[in-house]
Parts: sequence; structure tokens; C-alpha cells
Amino acid sequence: MKHVRTSTLLSVLLLCFVVACRKSATQSVDPPAKAVPATQAVEAAPPVVDDARLVNAEQDTGNWLTTGRTYSEQRFSPLDLINTNTVKQLSLAWFLDLDTTRGQEATPLVVDGVMYSTSAWSKVQAIDPVTGKLLWQYDPKVPKEVGSKVCCDVVNRGVAFWKGRVYVGTLEGRLVALDAKSGNVVWSVVTVDQTKSYAITGAPRVIKGKVIIGNAGGEFDARGYVSAYDAETGKMIWRFYTVPGDPQQPPEENNPKLADAAKTWTGEWWKLGGGGTVWNSMSYDPALDLLYFGTGNGLPWSGTVRNPKGNDNLFLASIIAVRPDTGEYVWHYQTTPGDIWDYDATQDLILTDLTIEGEKRQVLLQANKNGFFYVIDRTNGKLISAKPFSTVTWATGVDLATGRPIENPAARKTADPKAPWVGMPGALGGHNWKSMSFSPQTGLAYIPANDLPFVYSDYQSFKALSIGMNLGYDGVPGSFPQGDAKVRQQILGSVNGYLRAWDPVAQKEAWSVQQPGPWDGGILSTAGGLVFEGNAMGLIGAFDAKTGTQLWSNPAQTGVIAAPISYMAKGEQYIAVVAGWGGVYPLVAGDATRKGSINVNRSRVLAFKLGGTAKLPDEPKAADVKPLPRVGTDAEVAQGFRLFTDACWRCHGDAAVGGGITPDLRWSPIARDAAAWKSVVIDGALKERGMISFAPVLNAKQAELIRAYVTMRSNQSYAEMQAEKM
Repeated sequence: MKHVRTSTLLSVLLLCFVVACRKSATQSVDPPAKAVPATQAVEAAPPVVDDARLVNAEQDTGNWLTTGRTYSEQRFSPLDLINTNTVKQLSLAWFLDLDTTRGQEATPLVVDGVMYSTSAWSKVQAIDPVTGKLLWQYDPKVPKEVGSKVCCDVVNRGVAFWKGRVYVGTLEGRLVALDAKSGNVVWSVVTVDQTKSYAITGAPRVIKGKVIIGNAGGEFDARGYVSAYDAETGKMIWRFYTVPGDPQQPPEENNPKLADAAKTWTGEWWKLGGGGTVWNSMSYDPALDLLYFGTGNGLPWSGTVRNPKGNDNLFLASIIAVRPDTGEYVWHYQTTPGDIWDYDATQDLILTDLTIEGEKRQVLLQANKNGFFYVIDRTNGKLISAKPFSTVTWATGVDLATGRPIENPAARKTADPKAPWVGMPGALGGHNWKSMSFSPQTGLAYIPANDLPFVYSDYQSFKALSIGMNLGYDGVPGSFPQGDAKVRQQILGSVNGYLRAWDPVAQKEAWSVQQPGPWDGGILSTAGGLVFEGNAMGLIGAFDAKTGTQLWSNPAQTGVIAAPISYMAKGEQYIAVVAGWGGVYPLVAGDATRKGSINVNRSRVLAFKLGGTAKLPDEPKAADVKPLPRVGTDAEVAQGFRLFTDACWRCHGDAAVGGGITPDLRWSPIARDAAAWKSVVIDGALKERGMISFAPVLNAKQAELIRAYVTMRSNQSYAEMQAEKM
């Protein structure tokens, strides 16, 4: 790896300051809210999806009943009408444009003739899966300023379905049950302390009549936990905390292991919460009656701040098994003890059986953010094997006797600002939340893998903030050098993405296809011998599951990061995906998002079938841009650069280069006028659109210094664009 300043462009960055305070109503039941008036109610009676049907979803081949299709979360479809021979006939059957244009990460469900999906801002749609007609939409009316409490875009990854109800977690922390026929609210419960920066972006699961939901916030002021609610009433049944609380208080009864976990922590971690949030992956084994979930990073990220003695900090970056009836702890495996690199263990937890050294084993598979592929005995949590599937520099391997990584000692040396640690994978991971798939037909796992470096440099003057992100790392040392186009190109050259097929028994790559961007979509594998994935260039592709040969592609006209599904309707097999560029990478990576990405902020659901005849509309022409009038001296620009990196980077991109999700400030008309700029940045004129006032942390003079930096970058970028045309 080239040790140039490769990574801060990919940092999930510093201090995005947050509005404090919505009224706390943790565990209280909201008054019923009204759904947005339905376009058309679902005509048929809601289908019966009970516990038995979810347990036997493997045999329900034409539907997609839970987020991973089955409790094993393999994201494998047994349908085979679309196969390696017929896929060339696959074409667009219908599309539905959505009314929100932020990131789209949902996996739709298809239940007996109706598709249920979500979009940004936690909206829920019921869609006719044959025609694409919108049947109803529910809008939870999430206040837009809540977006500043979320590290990684205002996304939602989908719903759960059970006994005629659709369940969704909303961005500001509610769990809502909707009537599947009308979209009307049945019950709503607040699952978080809304005075803090908790959020929900993940899809709930229903297990044994209980809705299981976690939350996010591990970059702000959250203490991780997962909760179970009665699917009929919304009453909380149990809550499992993943990190210990205030040591002056007794540990929670349902997790007596917290007393032991507290011994692996020092300092005053509980004042910020500690992190360890459960924001994505879950799976369930009905035979063992075990619910599995992964936990996130520590809070703050920096070990110098949070973990100066290098303790393990249980249960950060861990895979945990509990009883779904009670939340009783059964076992855990910590993938990254004492994590300081943002190596969440929240990626897919796929359950399957493998024959290893002649013995049939019940295993759990995870392509972890830390770059290692884990095969774990899911009956007891014991590690079977672990090998790197992406570029790994923080460790040389995993000790199978202890289950612990063999760390590179240099990886914890983050305190010297002149020589910070440049790590691989970076904070965005060798594999992030984007879904991988496992095919029992080929025995291979299919991973949306990344090579994304990160500069880990302690913030020398770090102070915990009551509002904003509390990473403990400094974004400046690895940010793009101002005006150095050659260095920028060198950085961009180290960023890559792959569709990688992995043999979990041999623990080696079967094949790999380089993708146009490192932030490509989740994956579906099928019995037709195919693997489907969307990419950052706005294409949906089909690949031969055995060889990786690309056999088909179709435009989406927008970047695709969500995972496709497959279903049957009226005798025809469909492939569907929710398309829409977004998530953390387009928000923060600046110029890197220009490498192999379409950068169009469009959101839609697309469905394909053999012989489809639908057509997408013509793409609009790109608008011309003009540079902003330059303001400020060079010294003021330098001050503005520091302030921009602290306050604005996470939402408006490294070096003020927007990724197509939020306004690109280099071309913003608001930045042309000092009074207009102050009205937005200080006075909160656009609060209702999600741009909060920064008055708690910036004064008017500092805001104007940021404008000086933005106008400099506007002129600099415009000159580069003109030079490229020559």
C-alpha cells in the first residue's frame, strides 16, 4: 500500500454538530399517528404470516418474507426461471419513482401479492409487484433536523411483516406497527431516549411474536442495546444492553455478564454511553432457539480517549447469541477486542451447515468490517477459522487457539499527529452493511468488498460534546491537500471495490470482479446460477455464480447500494431492487465519489422480468456551474478549512466536494451572499429541510471563515474542470 495521505477522505468524520433535544419518551407508547392518505388500499385481506410460516420460509419460494428471505439471512432465492441461459432476455418490467431523494438501502418484502418497502426518512410503501403501482404510503413525518443526529444518511433498510401488520423503525427512534391493508398506524412506541443522538436505520425482525429492534448512535452519545416488543401490543418484553453502564448502578438483570464486561472497561465511558450499538445484522436459528446480532464500534473511536489501557471493552465489535423469549445471554465472540478502528461487527450473520474436515458443522458466517471472514460454530460461539478477504494491515492473522487477532503493534499508534496510523481496512470497512449472500448451490459467499484506507490521528484537543459526533480522531491530517490535483489522483487510485466470491470452507477467494466504485450494492444469489448486484455507476448486473463472468446489465440511472430480491408473481420470476445513491460514503468522501460513480440523487424501485417492456425516462442534462465570488484572505481560508473539517465535512464532503446527496456548497447560491449564508448557518433558516443552526458551536465570524474556504474551493474546482476540457 502506498503510504500517502490516503484516508481521511474516507473518515466517517469529525464533529457534525447536532441539535440537542427532542422530548424523551423512552418506552412510552405514542398516540396513534395517521398514515399519509393511501393512494389505494390493498384490496385483498392481509395475508397470514405467523411464526410457523416465518420458520418455514425456505419452502415459501415465491415470496420474500423477511429481510434476508429466511431467518438464516442467506439472501438466496431458489427460483430459477431466470438463469444463466435466459438472463439475456431480462429487461425492465416496471419502475416506481419515490418522493424522497436521499440514500436508499431497503430490502423489500413480497408477501402474497404485495411488495412492502421503505425509503429515506423512514417512509413505507405498499406496491403492486406486477405493475409497480403504489397502493399506499406511510410517512412518519420524521423532523428533518433529526438527520443531523445520524452518522450515515437518513436511510432505512426495510420492514418486518407478521399477522397482517408491517413493522418499521423510524429515524428518530420509534417502532411503528402498521395495518398491512391500509397503512394506518396500529401502535407506535418510542424505543430510545430522544434527548440523545439515537437513531434507527435497520430493519426489525419478528421472532416468536416479538419485534426485535436495535438502534444506531455509536458516534454520538449512545449506549448500545437491542429490545424486544410484543408484536400485538407494542409492550417492551426485554432489553439487552451490550456495554456496561454506570458502575455505581447495578447491572441490568437480563445480562448478568455486564458485571464481568465492566471489568474490561476503565475511565468514565458511561458518560458518553460507550457505543456498541446494534444497528444492522440479526439472524435466528429456530432449532437452537438462538437470536444472533452484531454490535458496533466503541465511543469515542479513539483508544487514547476511551481505552488508554488497551482493554477489550466487552461487548464492542462482537457477535452475541441470546434467547429470543427473554434476551438471556448464551454466548459471544469478540471479533476486534478493544476496537479503535471503527470495526463494527454489524455485517450480515449468515447461518448454514458446512462440512469441514469431514464433519458437518452448524456455522455462522461473517465478512467483518475488519477485513477477516469468520466461520464460527453457532451452537457455542467457538471460532472455526478466520482469513482476510480484503487488504488488512492492522493484523497479520487470527489465533485460532484464542480467537484473538494477531495485531500489528503500529496499528494502535495514533497519538503522533505527524505520523498517524494509515490503516486498511479503514473506518468504512473491508465490508460494510451492504448485504452479502450465500448460495447453498455453489457453497460460496458473495461479498461487496472494499479497499478503503483511513488515517487514524488523535484529536489533540478533544473534548466530548453534548451535541455532535465524538470520535476522538482528527479529520485534518488526511484530508485532501488544497490544490494538489496529483496527490488527489494518487489517493483516488488506492480506493477500490470488488464483487468477491469466497469459499468459506477453504477460506480463500473463488473469484473476484473489480467494480467501478467501492460503494457498490448488496447482493442476491439465485438457484438460476446467478449473482445480482447494483453498482455506483447506476447499473444492475448479473454474474455467473461459478465464474464471475458478467452476463447482463441494465441501467438504473442512479447509484445502487441496496440488495436485490427475487419473487414470483402470476407465474413470472422478478428481480427487484430499491435504487438510490446515498449512505456515508457519498456524504463524506468528496472527490472519491467522483471515481466511478454516477452521482445522481434519484430514488426509485425497479423490477425486471424476462421479456419486460418498460422504459426509463431520458436522463436530464447536467446543469452548468459557475464559480462563487472569492472572499477572504489566504489566512482566513486556512482558518475556514479547519472549521469546515470540524463542522461540515460529514454532510458536505471532503474538500467541500458534494457526493450528490446534500447540496454541493461549491456551487450553492447561498454561499454567494454573506447575509444569506449567515441566515442558514447561524440563524437556521433551512432547519425544516434538515440544515440545523450551528449557533451553539459557531459564531458569525467563524461561519464567514467557512464561506471563505468554500468560495476558494469553488474557484479551485472550476479551474480544474476547465483545464480538463482543454
